[in-house]
Amino acid sequence: MTRAQSAGILLYRWTAGSLEVFLVHPGGPFWKNKDAGCWTIPKGEFENEEPALDAAIREFREETGFSLKGHFLPLSPVRQKGGKRIFAWALPGNLDPAAITSNTFEIEWPRHSGKQKTYPEVDKGGWFTLAAARSIINPAQIALLEELEETVAPPTAPVGPPAAHP
Repeated sequence: MTRAQSAGILLYRWTAGSLEVFLVHPGGPFWKNKDAGCWTIPKGEFENEEPALDAAIREFREETGFSLKGHFLPLSPVRQKGGKRIFAWALPGNLDPAAITSNTFEIEWPRHSGKQKTYPEVDKGGWFTLAAARSIINPAQIALLEELEETVAPPTAPVGPPAAHP
């Protein structure tokens, strides 16, 4: 049995000398009225047969509609409260949160109603300063923000083109 694992991308940009990160809010009825502690990097589960970076790029595209290319900086894996291990890579880039499109999933809702409803995997995304991100991200993923802050320096030239829709 494969232990639960996910792979994701921590997209970042520099704005007026300040480091910002792109995070997403999970869709569906369980997360509807929750904010603090539930935002995350775009990520998703994968099996051992799929390379983790490939899964991270695929999941980013599925959850945002944007395809990424570039030099992916590996970050140290983190383990969430439930035991899931998260593999992550940082990448400089830019995208418009209003333009994201997410894949969907079906769930019986309300519970025991026999009715299936469709929800987006991600219902919104946004750019956040590191201070703001620390207050809303899944607590286990704060380590990713800290490693990013210690690792990347402000660019001396403009960051490459924004991510492109497929």
